[in-house]
Amino acid sequence: MVTVVDRGRWTCALDADPDRPPVTAMRARELGRTPIVVGDRVGLVGDLSGAADTLARIVRVEERSTVLRRTADDSDPFERVVVANAEQLVIVTALADPVPRTGFVDRCLVAAYAGGLTPVLCLTKADLAEPEPFASAYRELDFPVVVTRRDQPPEELARLLDGKVSAFVGHSGVGKSTLVNVLVPEAERAVGAVSAVGKGRHTTVAAIALPLPTADDGSAGWVVDTPGVRSFGLAHVTPDDVPAAFEDLAAAIEDCPRGCGHLGPPADPECALDVRVEQGLLRPGRLAALRRVLVALR
Repeated sequence: MVTVVDRGRWTCALDADPDRPPVTAMRARELGRTPIVVGDRVGLVGDLSGAADTLARIVRVEERSTVLRRTADDSDPFERVVVANAEQLVIVTALADPVPRTGFVDRCLVAAYAGGLTPVLCLTKADLAEPEPFASAYRELDFPVVVTRRDQPPEELARLLDGKVSAFVGHSGVGKSTLVNVLVPEAERAVGAVSAVGKGRHTTVAAIALPLPTADDGSAGWVVDTPGVRSFGLAHVTPDDVPAAFEDLAAAIEDCPRGCGHLGPPADPECALDVRVEQGLLRPGRLAALRRVLVALR
């Protein structure tokens, strides 16, 4: 698995022996300009010792199961894959200092649903503010909402991460780095020493995958810290991408007219989701929560 990308060099962890040193690799000529990002599963040949001044070659990139994408803004047609193959997107938001922003969370949710990731909302600094007023806005979407305090270890979050690859996003000051350092005790040392080709550049400006400690049941996982991702342009996302991530809603929108944005009247007066609510097949609160997220696309 690719754990770091740094100026034409890829740092990779070996599945066969995760305790061995990471391998630094270059992209094989036959791959051309094939994009390779953190989280990609790749095939390596050459020197796999991980010794200083050695290089392996990446000769194959496996098909991705999920992709976390963004564009520079909502009018930019060029997609950038930030992380590949992550199972979860952990959206870290403080309840106070700074105040929580639903707009950022909603845009992250859109990116998660469009890319096939399961969102997890992590509300930090619960010792400063009551979490439920903010958390209640997302309960109907049926994804995990965890709450952390600065004076307690994030045990519930740690359980959700076991055995999974989870990408973390969050604005500056929300406590994301603090969480990562608690969850991955070796995080600070790993970030500082991760790439010998970085020439002293501050490596935390790019995504980096960090291994979680092995749990008692033998399960393990990875945290992908993405400090460079502060917002998500959504030019690559269509209105169908969000409800299509939900099994019950994916079937419902098949009855929507072409071009429906699923926002309901007056913009979308014939949206099939409203019919489902009238028939008692869809909870009104669930539809309202979905539509608030869809507003991020507008």
